[in-house]
Amino acid sequence: MKKALNPIVQRTKLIQIFTSMVLIALFSFSQAQEQEDCQPSKWGPDDQIGNMNLISAESVLKAVSLVETGNIYSLGITIDRDTPAFGTRGLALQVVQPNQQHGRVAFPNAVYNDDLFQGWFGIGSQLDGLGHIGGPDGMYYNCNHSTEIAFLDGLTKLGVDTVPPFVSRGIVLDMAAHFDVEHMEAGQFFTVEDVQAVEEKQGTPVQEGDVVLFHTGWTDAKLEAAPDEWVAAEPGQSEEVAQYMASKNVIAVGADTWGLDVVPPPDETRPFQGHVILLKENGIFILETMNTGPLVRDGATEFLFVLGHAKVRGAVQMFINPIAID
Repeated sequence: MKKALNPIVQRTKLIQIFTSMVLIALFSFSQAQEQEDCQPSKWGPDDQIGNMNLISAESVLKAVSLVETGNIYSLGITIDRDTPAFGTRGLALQVVQPNQQHGRVAFPNAVYNDDLFQGWFGIGSQLDGLGHIGGPDGMYYNCNHSTEIAFLDGLTKLGVDTVPPFVSRGIVLDMAAHFDVEHMEAGQFFTVEDVQAVEEKQGTPVQEGDVVLFHTGWTDAKLEAAPDEWVAAEPGQSEEVAQYMASKNVIAVGADTWGLDVVPPPDETRPFQGHVILLKENGIFILETMNTGPLVRDGATEFLFVLGHAKVRGAVQMFINPIAID
């Protein structure tokens, strides 16, 4: 005959079951509330590319018409194992000759090298996809929650593989010149008024569908001469500038710094808030460590911007080498 449970044990089990049911209900309610509070993208509830929807055949032809001199500028930097990077990021490269040891040859007429890469995609000049930054509640662009899209083997939505090529008008705003310095200082930020003053001075107003790059002089001054200082802090935009860029309906914002936003931030409780505003809230991409020095030295402040990046399925970021054609 089955022995009856001790009343105390029975009561304890009932309490445990009830507590579990309450926790599950609260979690479900919390997730439902997050979904309810989240505002879907203006491009529709299924959108994954944000303001890249602004690129059209018409906008491409208009951007191509900006080319006057034919001068080409590489906006990416060279990276290697010594390139300083945010946090714990790094890379390692090994060149190998598979199955060619001990005098073996691969083919009757040739030998060959392959390369093996181990590292992070968020190093050096990089594209930040819309799956890079979410809110503290785990919500990313267009009401995509991390529990639904972020897995160890990649993103199921918002990966850089979903992003089409960039072909657009590009402008570089010389913030260092605005402050009459070779380079801005770490922790120094520029405001909306500063940006508007440079727009007017250069005759390069920010327009819908633009790629906007900020030149602070930071990378030219510090990357090689003081790499530890370069990656420890940086000048950058205030979060109000990110809001201003969003109001202009641009497709991407970048800078010659490793993180675009000012570091350390004016408010320590809101680090990289510009990332949140651009990526999560507005579907605007971010371009970091852009080689803007040659552009400003040549006065090429308005140009055709072209980027076709590697399409690794589910990747959050990607190292890149965009091209500016003046």
